[in-house]
Amino acid sequence: MDVHLVDGTYELFRSYFGAPSAKAPDGREVGAVRGLLRSLLSLVQREGATHVGVAFDRTVESFRNAMFAGYKTGEGLEPELLQQFGLAEEAVGQLGLVVWPMVEFEADDALATAADRYAGMPEVDRVWIASPDKDLAQCVRGSKVVRLDRMRKLTLDEAGVAERFGVSPATIPDWLALVGDRADGIPGLERWGAKSSSAVLARYGHIEAIPAQGQDWDVPVRGAPRLAQILVEQREDALLYRQLATLRLDVPLAEEVGDLEWRGARGTLRELALELGDGRLEGRVERWR
Repeated sequence: MDVHLVDGTYELFRSYFGAPSAKAPDGREVGAVRGLLRSLLSLVQREGATHVGVAFDRTVESFRNAMFAGYKTGEGLEPELLQQFGLAEEAVGQLGLVVWPMVEFEADDALATAADRYAGMPEVDRVWIASPDKDLAQCVRGSKVVRLDRMRKLTLDEAGVAERFGVSPATIPDWLALVGDRADGIPGLERWGAKSSSAVLARYGHIEAIPAQGQDWDVPVRGAPRLAQILVEQREDALLYRQLATLRLDVPLAEEVGDLEWRGARGTLRELALELGDGRLEGRVERWR
């Protein structure tokens, strides 16, 4: 079997900014939730996914905010998007999919934990992590665990990670620590761009293994002495950023892989469709429990 692990928060954001606005009968904005349901219905009814888990950030903040004040928060999020977070979880659950709502951890941690767990099961042929987020590239393993960008229809296996980032999946947290990740509020180090970080880490693997003196690097990188100096000066910052970028594999997920099988939408989805003002939703669902 194949297992699909979906970044529900990303899908909700994508629907909010890409799907038409829609109002519920009570006046609430629900366009993102309606778009999310259409997207996940397509995943199981058109794209052939049979075993699916969907992770959500119930709150934007996580344990990482206590580690670094600059880490991403919900500040600046459109209120009409933020108010759909809880409704999205409810809707996906009523669609009949397993939902992992994260509070202390992040959705990406749940996806990483699930990928690590299910990939080790002999009955699983492949794990698809449905998200374009860069940090999830660290979860890729050969062609057994791959990252899927559903919108662009792009699949990234381990060879693809090396081609795209210039480093192996295991080195992605180091790469993000040096380059930074604006989406997560990780600033990276001054002057360390994508090319220089890839070149150095492709040779040395991890931050600790990079020689302190640029003249000792046996890989040609422009401005090596200054880059090395910056790394020495900001080493503790770099190690913190790497810790922030490293996904956790210990999220307490209760489901065995068989629990992820989609057996159809729950009957309560019909009531939710009325609440959303989506008269077409029921007709789109081809299987009910």
